Amino acid sequence: MNLFQAKRYLGYYLRPNHWRGYGIQSPFAFDFAGNLLREKHPYYDFAKIEAWRAALKRSKETIEILDLGAGGQKQPRRKRRLSSIVSRGATPPKYGQLMYRIACRFGASNILELGTSCGISTLYLAMPYKKGKTITIEGCPETAKVAKAGFDRLGADHIDLRVGSFDELLPQALKDLPRPDIVFFDGDHREESTMRYFEQCLPYIHNESIFVFDDIHWSPEMERAWNNITKHPKVKLSFDLMRIGIVFFRRENQKEHFVLRY
Repeated sequence: MNLFQAKRYLGYYLRPNHWRGYGIQSPFAFDFAGNLLREKHPYYDFAKIEAWRAALKRSKETIEILDLGAGGQKQPRRKRRLSSIVSRGATPPKYGQLMYRIACRFGASNILELGTSCGISTLYLAMPYKKGKTITIEGCPETAKVAKAGFDRLGADHIDLRVGSFDELLPQALKDLPRPDIVFFDGDHREESTMRYFEQCLPYIHNESIFVFDDIHWSPEMERAWNNITKHPKVKLSFDLMRIGIVFFRRENQKEHFVLRY
């Protein structure tokens, strides 16, 4: 954690806490903050996904990482231990399990993910509705192979894993999944890129679509992107959970923004 993130975390935990729904007038937002965030029911899939995470963290394998920079330009390759990638980069259990609960609560069967990595977050998003469709895009072929092994192990054959840059693959993915229920933005923590992908996805939303953004306080530019997203006229409800940000487009709601301690 860098100094910027440390300051944000300190400010976050010193803020008034609305996580139980206190002070929230909207019934929809109250239910989200007071009920969904507090739900503790352990779904059977949680144990299977976490067993796969544990297996990856025990791995001694080293893989070659390919980062894609601006415009899909390839950056220098580097080798990293698989266990380190999963330990440091995979979506933590509580946030993965929250996304699973969100998918269940809102009947999300069409999922789009930008940034598969080793597939932990993908599994949490995709496992609630195995008859649905999940498209996930990953820029690194080696981490994509690891993710595919996890999908095969858990029988998640409804996940469509595509390898390449977001800029190249996102337009076709949106055509193939024209009404996404959940879009998870991860894998590129630059302001300009985040805003570009957000704008590309907007024409495809429906009233119940949900966008989830990872690492919204990763850096000043990622924070600026998040703030701009919450102010967008199509965004009605936004929830800042420090690690992730969640936005809803429900036309029946007034525009509100909440910082919830989670």
